[in-house]
Amino acid sequence: MGVPAPSYQWYRNGNLLEHQKRKKLWITHAKVSDSGTYLCCASNSHGEHWTNAVDVHIGTCHSEKFFATGKIALLVGNNRYQHHPNLMAPVTDVFELSRLLEQLGFQVVSLLDLNKTEMATAVCQFLQLLGKGVYAIFYYAGHGYEHSGRNYMVPVDAPQPYAPENCISVQRILQKMQQQQTALNLILLDTCRKWYNPECALSQVQPLEPWGNTVYGYATSEDAEAYELQDGEFSSGIFMKYLKKHILQEKKVTHMLEDVLEDIGRDPLVAGKQVMEIKHTLKEARSLTDPICPSGAAAERWGHGHEPLSRTMTFPCGAQAALRFHRLFSNVMYVCAKLQPPPAHIADARLLLCRPTEMGDVATWKESCLDHAESLLASVYKQEKLDCVFRLCGLQKIQTDVVLQLDLHYTQLSTKQRTCESLQTTLQKSLLGQFFSQRNYSQPDYQRTPACAVSMCLQDASALSTGPKGQASLRTGSGHSLPSSNPSNFSSEPEENDESDLSELCSALLRAGPGQDHP
Repeated sequence: MGVPAPSYQWYRNGNLLEHQKRKKLWITHAKVSDSGTYLCCASNSHGEHWTNAVDVHIGTCHSEKFFATGKIALLVGNNRYQHHPNLMAPVTDVFELSRLLEQLGFQVVSLLDLNKTEMATAVCQFLQLLGKGVYAIFYYAGHGYEHSGRNYMVPVDAPQPYAPENCISVQRILQKMQQQQTALNLILLDTCRKWYNPECALSQVQPLEPWGNTVYGYATSEDAEAYELQDGEFSSGIFMKYLKKHILQEKKVTHMLEDVLEDIGRDPLVAGKQVMEIKHTLKEARSLTDPICPSGAAAERWGHGHEPLSRTMTFPCGAQAALRFHRLFSNVMYVCAKLQPPPAHIADARLLLCRPTEMGDVATWKESCLDHAESLLASVYKQEKLDCVFRLCGLQKIQTDVVLQLDLHYTQLSTKQRTCESLQTTLQKSLLGQFFSQRNYSQPDYQRTPACAVSMCLQDASALSTGPKGQASLRTGSGHSLPSSNPSNFSSEPEENDESDLSELCSALLRAGPGQDHP
């Protein structure tokens, strides 16, 4: 109400509804296309006033108590460190969790071995696709630590000893997730939470908004280590061993995590050493199995990286090879080749996939990681025999098209001579490094304020190995060094240097605009 009497204008999804100019908006014969966000503007000569926005969903979701407008997940596993001991379990843990979340309807991006800039970039792209009503999951497995209630993830390029400005703050990510008005934020941290330097000044932790939509699932309790289990050809974190057992349950997400906690508590291998911790402000009984009632198509681009189409290549001799492409992770692709039954005039045929010379170190991976990834690949292809497999790792670093060469070595029966024929095929860079673009991101100019010089707990500092009889035992040994012997070098820790870096990168993403290869 107002003097003079105001006029009214209704909007849906930000678009003006041409003939809706009354106090009340009536939708007759409602259909699915009428779903959207509605609000009204009342105005007179003194100004205007906007109502709060109201979401209207029309469809089958009315019968559901809770539903998501979208389900989006970002999984990061850091295994191969430049300055710290390598890990084994994150490869398997990220792979298995991504498959389970896809069963629950999540759009998943799973990434391995990211440096700090790549981690910040992936997080920023993840945040951009969150919105009102979305269920968002962030999972991290790798080295990490906790300082004064704030958790830090250690990128693969973090120096030794590492400090907050070299790492990524989990709480800062969660704050930005909340700002997107998500219905559920689930943070799963499969990392250590030990802090070895009590003399270091503590930073302030900014509290989260009291929106009642946040759940933390810590693999271990405060000031404790997380353990890996090595069993045969696979390695798995204790946390993931039990999380994958319960995550598909149709119950409130906090109750599902309580089942995980109880199972870990009953495991004799980690009794008195590791116990899961759950923190949450979830005010509604939301479950990861809740249905999706989408309000937009933005999330459809997340997690659906198009793989190159399978193709058949024919050599001059008439032999054919089938090429298939499979992403075990969003930034790790396997090229698989299988020789079809060869023509009758050739024998002893052998197929080889040649490594592109221009790839440098991008296509390499330490053998310890490769063994586990190869086992995962074998589980995908079951008992099918592949003649050769080529892996492309760190796809986010690839900025050019990749040429693969397929060589066929065979014996010509008529001449008994050994012959080699070659064919080439091109993989477009747009299908490879689609989540990152190095030409748009550069390493931020970090503020080099002195911080605590101390090595934090390494996840594999205490791991579990399986003996010859299949019994797991603790593998002891400390992966951290003592604090610096010169306390005078310590100074107050800057208030979250890494957070300003993350904000800077997010702003750069938003400034990039169309045509910059970003989702």
